[in-house]
Amino acid sequence: MMQINNELPTLDSDGDTHTQREILSQPELWGEVYQLIKNESAAIAGFLKPILQISNLRVVLTGAGTSGYIGESAQGTLQKQWRRPVQAVPTTEIVTRPEAVFIRPAPTLLISFARSGNSPESVETVRLADVHCDEVYHLIITCNREGALATMSTANPGKVYCLVLPEATNDKSLAMTSSFTCMLLSALLVAHIDTLQDEFSKVSKITEQGNVILDRKPLLETLAQKGFERVVFLGSGEMLGVAKECHLKLLELTDGKQLCMSDSFLGFRHGPRAFVNANTLVVYLFSRNPHILRYERDLVEDTARDPRNIASLQIGREDQITLSNGHAIALDIDQENPYQMIPVTLVGQLLGYYSAVHASINPDSPSASGSISRVVQGVNIYQEHDAKS
Repeated sequence: MMQINNELPTLDSDGDTHTQREILSQPELWGEVYQLIKNESAAIAGFLKPILQISNLRVVLTGAGTSGYIGESAQGTLQKQWRRPVQAVPTTEIVTRPEAVFIRPAPTLLISFARSGNSPESVETVRLADVHCDEVYHLIITCNREGALATMSTANPGKVYCLVLPEATNDKSLAMTSSFTCMLLSALLVAHIDTLQDEFSKVSKITEQGNVILDRKPLLETLAQKGFERVVFLGSGEMLGVAKECHLKLLELTDGKQLCMSDSFLGFRHGPRAFVNANTLVVYLFSRNPHILRYERDLVEDTARDPRNIASLQIGREDQITLSNGHAIALDIDQENPYQMIPVTLVGQLLGYYSAVHASINPDSPSASGSISRVVQGVNIYQEHDAKS
């Protein structure tokens, strides 16, 4: 395996922050997550197999904020693998309109993602599923063994399975980094639980890709230092969820000072493209699917003709498009490897980290006002019967 320089600039005098450790630890953690799921594979398969045999089963993936983007990223892979309708809906939508998500007579598998497992919306969503579904099963993927979601799993062991990831995935910093990639990897591995041995080489591949991206830290720091007014992350399908997460990381870690957005390649043409000005960085997160890639390359080539000479960063396969104001991180892409969206997330994390440090913002606790916190605060949960018509 290649040797990389795992040092990042930091505001701390001892050269250490939670955020930098959590970003840099991810390639190694992915191997640990694979081993954990391999060790629990018999129990996971035993829980899921009878559920997935239910003919009219629907699957709902849920979480809040970053955890919600896990569902968006994993949805397509799970639906293809399980051949069941899979819908990603954030807990922040479910708690206000559960009847718009749950269908009472339809058997439902609710997969909940949560770093702490203590967010009010996450706990309430599990309760609402029990209320609004005649038949519901819960798969909880969390990083906190002592969180409310993890402890709920003991109440009804036949209907609930809780997968608790290694303690190192339970990020101590405000922004979720290793927790996001490790929970996403867990969901994808669970979808391949019957062929888990065949997935080892693919997980090893994304570890290599993660190290390739970490090895390009100087490029990402240089881009952060340029002080772009705006940053855009574009992705298609599974990469759209990753683009949203990259956008959120840059926004969180700069305390909202960096203007940024995310969209799909095709959706970007329909209005949001107006966000781009002459001092914008566009980050292209290319698909592993050659058919989708054709649409993506069309937008890149179209943007390259913009007389403002828009700066760009391409992440993906080695046959990048040559652009006059462009940069690229080339990865050895395998079209059949569903895990390759995971290391790409490091691009947004590193851009966010470097942007914070060079703006003299503490990446571990970037919110100067305290308006955002590691576990969301100030959310009141209201019972439906308490509402006045």
